[in-house]
Amino acid sequence: MNAHTTITPFRIDIPQNALDDLEARLARTRWAATPPGRADRADFSRGIPQPYLRELVEHWRDGFDWRAQEAALNAFPQLLTEIDGQTFHAVHVTSSNPDATPLLLCHGWPGSFVEYRHLIPLLTEDFHVVVPSPPGFGFSTPLSSTGWEVGRTAEAYGEIMTRLGYDRFVAHGSDLGSGIVSQLASAHPERVIATHLACEQRLLGLVGVIFPMPDGLTPEEQSELTPLSAEAASERGYLEMQNHKPDTIGAALADSPVGQLAWIAEKFKTRGDRHPTPSDSVDRDDLLANVSLYWFTNSGESSAQFYYEAAHSGMPPAMGAPVPAGWVVFDAHPLVRRVMDPLQMIGHWTEFAEGGHFPALEEPELLARDIRDFVRSIA
Repeated sequence: MNAHTTITPFRIDIPQNALDDLEARLARTRWAATPPGRADRADFSRGIPQPYLRELVEHWRDGFDWRAQEAALNAFPQLLTEIDGQTFHAVHVTSSNPDATPLLLCHGWPGSFVEYRHLIPLLTEDFHVVVPSPPGFGFSTPLSSTGWEVGRTAEAYGEIMTRLGYDRFVAHGSDLGSGIVSQLASAHPERVIATHLACEQRLLGLVGVIFPMPDGLTPEEQSELTPLSAEAASERGYLEMQNHKPDTIGAALADSPVGQLAWIAEKFKTRGDRHPTPSDSVDRDDLLANVSLYWFTNSGESSAQFYYEAAHSGMPPAMGAPVPAGWVVFDAHPLVRRVMDPLQMIGHWTEFAEGGHFPALEEPELLARDIRDFVRSIA
């Protein structure tokens, strides 16, 4: 994509004054006034409940050790490289196995490369693992220009793999990462050995929006989809804001760490598995490490810009790339394949009752096993 192909080793080293500033901001948090009768609410029906958010903030301020998290993340070799004027960050962990397959892992929002911290060690016996951060996420900041949508990002990811010496590779993705993987495979099937995508049953709520109502469903089965559609509609607030007004929400996220925490942590409940709070499905320190990365890199707004660019690019989603495809569905519903793959065209299809939208954090062993089984099945 450009002639400047330098790869620079990178280590995370957040300045101490940034940690001190975060601690001071957390200490002087101004909490929203809570109406009578809601001070002790624990449900997420109106968003993240303040009692739970207060618990997270207290731990972030007094119990969370960023330096320990930083050291653990720095155990993964990392790099920076520039593509089309944009800085890209990536984790690159090579396997000692001479027959290892290159594997590209693509995350979405509100994740980061932190999302794969427990998955990577489970994969390096069989794979050389590369985890790029999309433009505007983490250390792939600041944004150098507008226009970094799915297709352009996919091309950049392909260039990263080229610079690392990987001509052909398997690509895995979830959330926005699934779109990047699909676009990359559609544009460059000669390079992508296979695609492996992870999702969860909440996609069934998009019947009539993305997926057509399949033929042959009984009235009872169709009625099972109704509450999922209602749930999906009620959870679209963040999507509409980031698709259309990222600058507005970005102003709040850049100035308030508690606002950034609330914006992300609520999604780990509403898009994660079915536990009462995010801390019941992912480790609390993993959640806070992810949020801290957003805060320290000031990437609340810039990551939201990715949604705006994708929504306004005019590029239709890539479908049906001519490469082997595998899907793994977490928190699976009995109707999920009949809706998403009614003709059973996807060769590798796995369903798990466990997990949700963040399987690399929620169920890393299951996800690693499925990636491994899929790649072995096409060898």
